[in-house]
Order: sequence, then structure tokens, then C-alpha cells
Amino acid sequence: MCAIFGIIGEYNEAKAKHALSLLAHRGEDFCGIVQRENLFFAHQRLSILDRDSRSHQPLTHEKILLSFNGEIYNFRELKKELDFDFKSDGDSEVIIAAYLKWGIHFVNHLRGMFAIALLDGETLYLFRDRLGKKPLFYMHGKSFIFSSEIKGLTPFLNKHELNDDALMSYLSFLAPTPPHTFFKGINKLASGEYLKFANGHPKGTSSHSLTAHVEIKRYFDLLDSQPNIITDKNEAIHMLERLLEESITMRLNADVPMASLLSGGIDSATLNYYAKRSGVNLHTYTLGYKEFAKYDERQNALQSAEFLGLDNTQVEINQDDFISACGAVLETLDEPLNDPAAIPLYLLFGQIKEDGYKVVLSGEGSDELFLGYRQYFEYLDIEKASTLAHKNWLKKYFHSNFSMNREWEWYKRIFDETLLFRTSGDKFTDLQKNNLMRRNVKDNESLKYLKPYRDRFETSAHSDESIWYSYIDLNLFQGEHFLTKLDRVSMAHGIESRTPFLDHKLASAIFTIAPHLRYEDGVTKSLLKEIMRDKLDDKILKRKKKGFSNPYMEYLINSKQIDLIKEVNKETGMFKTKELDEYIATASKGSFKQHVWGLYVLSVWMKKWML
Repeated sequence: MCAIFGIIGEYNEAKAKHALSLLAHRGEDFCGIVQRENLFFAHQRLSILDRDSRSHQPLTHEKILLSFNGEIYNFRELKKELDFDFKSDGDSEVIIAAYLKWGIHFVNHLRGMFAIALLDGETLYLFRDRLGKKPLFYMHGKSFIFSSEIKGLTPFLNKHELNDDALMSYLSFLAPTPPHTFFKGINKLASGEYLKFANGHPKGTSSHSLTAHVEIKRYFDLLDSQPNIITDKNEAIHMLERLLEESITMRLNADVPMASLLSGGIDSATLNYYAKRSGVNLHTYTLGYKEFAKYDERQNALQSAEFLGLDNTQVEINQDDFISACGAVLETLDEPLNDPAAIPLYLLFGQIKEDGYKVVLSGEGSDELFLGYRQYFEYLDIEKASTLAHKNWLKKYFHSNFSMNREWEWYKRIFDETLLFRTSGDKFTDLQKNNLMRRNVKDNESLKYLKPYRDRFETSAHSDESIWYSYIDLNLFQGEHFLTKLDRVSMAHGIESRTPFLDHKLASAIFTIAPHLRYEDGVTKSLLKEIMRDKLDDKILKRKKKGFSNPYMEYLINSKQIDLIKEVNKETGMFKTKELDEYIATASKGSFKQHVWGLYVLSVWMKKWML
């Protein structure tokens, strides 16, 4: 894992090197720079494979320059297909060799996670991996600049302006939707996209004409998988078990110490089971909360560790730890991200780093692929109400009896014949935003941020709404929310996180299975539980899902940090005072907690960058 950074066009050397230094935490093992007129092309390296200097980046081959962040897990297999004079034992050279053989289609041969910057003469290509594990940001004005994190680009902004689309999509879906970031002028690639910046930046060209050189295309889409290829449950289980084991095993390759996260649930137990079956006993880590037993999974994780025969380190945090780390974590994220689990996860990775580990396995993606959220099944039930022959009176009833409760919103959408499921991160509805904000927000206004994804779904061969649930959640709830959190807090400590469930071959295979096989028995993660039925203890398989829950609201209220929301709002006037007070009061009673956390995170960012 590393950081990539570059400038095509005019640049100030001191400013460029300063911006690069802001990414040093992503790769402290080596910093490489290729510099010439109108080009600054750089790399911060975290050595995981082939730690020798021969694998330092940027790599140069004839007129090609490469800066690559990530891991290509099938690089050894690709080497056998490529006629190239390899000088290293790592995976970076394979990218250049693959590009020479297949052109830009080389990316279709890669299996892994990556953000790639490849400069071929005067043409730059930027690639973000298929499921969004690795981030890639860019901006273009007088020069074109790219970076692994936003903090590498903010020094080049002439002024800090809030991107309204980022704000509104963040309130709706927990994170800004692509291509938006909170900084006007800084964009991000979506998962499965690549960008082409052609012909460099000729001298004397105006900033307006520069945009003509930028082209963004999609090279991968899960919806390209043909539906209903597999209709037999046993065949589906057999295929998925093979792909799951393959995905986990190929992610155990590293030349540095590796650990694993372990909760009390099936996802992390599955990863550790197959790792052990491959001959790798991973040291496991679990988080606990002092004085908040209801959020604590240490006892369940210990039972899983004992069943698997693995060592388990338990890390306990308290309110002081949480509040003390809060500022550093929100700084690490660069922009608002509504996930309170980022703080405890940051503290957990801090201990893992202290213990000397540089790679960690994590279970992201299982819920979205195997339907692990109970609400998926609730949505499927509610979808049936759309077939009611006489529903006009229900439509009128819901419109005249407004409620803040999410169930009210769900049924209103059905009777309005609009899109029901809008990601598992569906937080502030448009009507809630309209009620809270000092601006007019039209109902269903937020659908514009989902439209590109919904359009692709509706024109694909897929029609089952459960596929839509998985598709939009993998793209946004995972790709822009959970994976953003995981990347930033792990890389803040120089740790590479690997997520075997988010292997694109495994994900694509699930999209070829008859959808009803995932939900017909009404059991969450039915197919995964069937795969692991004879491998894990029944206690693990039947435990109620807890998630990475934590006492963030209790900490926020007890520490009085929550008062920041009101303080910032006095200066911005963004929200109505009475309605804001009601949200905060309700959160103290246990409702709308994540809504309020999102407002707190936003307030921290606004205070730093906009006030």
C-alpha cells in the first residue's frame, strides 16, 4: 500500500514536495519522485511484497511511468503470460508489462485492489479498482493534479469553497457520492472507472481548454454479469465456497507480519478459518468498550478465537480515548464521513501498528453480497405493497400524516411509486432535510445522486430488486463509506487492509446466481452460513448480528463535544435552530443518533475549512 501523487503542467517544486509529504503516512518506507519540466510524478511506498529497492516507484520503462497503490494478487500468474524482462519479484512491473501487451484493457486482467497512475508519453491514465477499495482524487485547472488523498490536493486550491452536491449527498447517504468531494474543484473517481488525460498541458493553454483533455469511462460493472446462470442452490454453494477460499488464500501472501480483525460474527470467523486451513494462523484483534457491555464483542470474539485455535488480543477503549482520538481521525478523513466507528477502528489499528503488523484482513462486503442486513428482507416485503390495486387512499394518508420515522418514509415511497431502497446508508430523507435546513429541499431531490447507478440497473439484464440492493450498497455504502473509513484509518498507521469478500470474481459470481437463492428462506447470509455450516461452531453461525457498534453518542454527550453543532450553526445558519435542538435532544434518548453524529462531523469540518 502506498500513496500516488502527480502534477502534469506547471508546478512549484516546494509546494509539490510539501503536498507529497502530507501523504507520507501511507508509505514511510521510500519516497520516489520523477521530475522534469511540466511533470512531477511521485510515490510514497509501504513495502509489503519484494521489499528490495528494485521495486521502488515510480517505475520507469522507456516512455512509461508508473505509480501504483495496492496489491495485484494474481501477478505471478500474469507473469507467465507476459513477455517482459522482469527485474523485480513484486507486482508493480506486471502492470507495465500487461499494459504493453493489452493496452488500457490490461486492467481487466488484474485481480486485486489498486489506484494506478500510468503515464505513457503525454497521455496519463488513472484507474480506480473495481469495487473502490483504493481512493483516487484529482483536480484540473492550470495543471492536472492527482492524489491518493484529498489532503494532497488542498494546497493547490486558490480558495476553499463548499461543494453543495457533496453536502447534500453526504446528508442523504453518509458520504459524498462520486464525483463529488466537499471541496469544490476536487473530484474523485468512482469504483470501476478510469480517467484519460491526453496530450499533457501545452504551454499557454487556458484553464478552460484543459477540461477538453479529460475523459472518464467505466471499465467494470457488476451488472455486466448475466443473471440466473446458476439456479440450483447446491451448485451455487459449491461455486461460492471455491471462490471464497481462493479469494482468502491469495490474500495471505505478504513479506511482512499479517494480522486479522475478529468480532463475534461469521464474517471474520470465516476469513480466519480459511486462513488457518491454508496454514496461516493469523493473530486476531478485537475491540471492547469500558463500562458499555452492550456494545462489547470481546467475549464472543474470544469464543471464536478459542474455537479456531487462534491468539486474540483485546483492546479496550474508554471515553477519554475516544474523544482524544476524535480530532486526529476526522483530520485523517479529510472531509465529512458519517461513520462513528472510524474512531474506535483508528485506535484498534494503532495497537496493531504498535505490535508490528503491516497487513490486516477485514470482513467488509459480506453483508452486501450475502444479504446480511435484516432490513434487506424488510424492504423486499415492503416492495410487495407496490402491487396493491387500491392504494390511492394510502398515498393520501401518508402525505397528510408526516412522520420522522423511517418506516413512514418507506411506505410513502411505495405509494408514490418512487424508488424505495436508496442504500443501507439512507440517513436524512429529503423531507427531513427540508424540515431541518434553511433552504427548500424537494422530495426525491437526492435521487439525482443515485440516478447513474439506477439507470445502469434498469437497462441491465437484472430485474430482481435484491440485486439492486447489493449493487448500490457495494458502490456507495461500501465503496464510498465503509471502504473510505477502512482505507484512511488503516493507512494513517501505515497498515494495509485486505478485504477478501470484495474480490471482483466472487462478487460477479454472486450476481449470476438466481437472486431468490439468497433470500427465499428469510435467513440473513443464508448461502454463507450454508458454506460454513460444517466448519464453524453453531454459536458463531447463530449469533445475532452486532456490527461495529460503539457508544459514540454517549461519549459525545458526556464530553459536551456535542455542543459544537450548535456553535457552528450560529455562524453558518445552515440549520433551523428549533429543529436542530430537537434532533440533538432526541439523540440523547437513543433515536436519530447517526443523524446527529453526521451533523457533528460536518460541524468539525466546517469550523476548520469554512469559518
